[in-house]
Amino acid sequence: MEFVPKWIAWEITRRCNLSCVHCRSSSQLEASAHPDFSFEQATAVLDDITAYASPVVVLSGGEPLLRDDVFDIADYGTGKGLRMCLATNGTLVNEEVCSNIKKSDIKMVSLSLDGATAETHDNFRNQKGAFDGTMEAIKLFEKHDIPFLVNSSFTLRNRHEIADIYKLVKGFGATAWYMFMIVPTGRGEDIMEELIPEDIYDEILDWHYQVEKQENDLLMRPTCAPHYYRIVRQKAKEEGSTFTRRNLKFSTGGSKGCLAGQLICLIDVDGEVLPCSYFPKSAGNIFQLGLKQIWENSELFLNLRDFKSYKGNCGSCEYVSVCGGCRARAYAVSGDYLAQEPYCSYIPVKERKKQKTI
Repeated sequence: MEFVPKWIAWEITRRCNLSCVHCRSSSQLEASAHPDFSFEQATAVLDDITAYASPVVVLSGGEPLLRDDVFDIADYGTGKGLRMCLATNGTLVNEEVCSNIKKSDIKMVSLSLDGATAETHDNFRNQKGAFDGTMEAIKLFEKHDIPFLVNSSFTLRNRHEIADIYKLVKGFGATAWYMFMIVPTGRGEDIMEELIPEDIYDEILDWHYQVEKQENDLLMRPTCAPHYYRIVRQKAKEEGSTFTRRNLKFSTGGSKGCLAGQLICLIDVDGEVLPCSYFPKSAGNIFQLGLKQIWENSELFLNLRDFKSYKGNCGSCEYVSVCGGCRARAYAVSGDYLAQEPYCSYIPVKERKKQKTI
């Protein structure tokens, strides 16, 4: 596996108009402790990135539409040859926003939908009217022919609506649906008791597999659930099938579950480069070191790429090169990012053999 940055999420603001229960950065409308960087700093970051690599860059937050210069940043990145994307909660989308998305040549927009009803979604997002805002954004994207995908995050409070949300998204004309399995960071640490347990986790991933292999229109991806890549291979082998998963044009193209610090990373509003959006440990500051130095020499990133150093079941698993376990979840639950995936029930062949000899 060649370790190159193919996909970078960039938190261009920590300000947000919502207060979602699972927010990784605990965003607020006023983010005085983590102020927005300047447009000049933004262009410097894009210059630094393009001097080293040519990844997909997703302008994220917080809520990126709260920055007056969000489309200037997007336009600059497009001019540098980058594939610029936008991640929004959808509530601030209007005709002018859509016009600017087209003008700055943003390739893909992601929206959030965490319930099949306004009651569930608004509860998850802590904002009455959030569901209606997302629905209106979808109508506008369809009107303006703007490609969009839908991200849905799940805990025990909304997991019963997974199938209904899938059906809803499928009817929207979305390019893809990403089913996020919550990693407890930021505000998400307050809902640890709501995390989906192992048995239900496997049940959900099995459902996803059965639906995905029949799906010809909507591209589907379970996110932060790396052991799905093991499940796909196991199921295909059991069924004697040759199920081939499609890739989104602007995906990493990776065939492994956890890609944190391997093909992807997050740059937060302070310039800290993190392995992924849910891994609150910095590999270095891009304003001080630059992406190349951090990507190639960070001890954190080098450790994440050394699969032989993984511990517990992950370290002895025959699927480590296609799964790897969620490093962010291991870190959140145990404090050790090399520990085994805490929500995987699979027992590796090596461990089963050991148990037989005892």
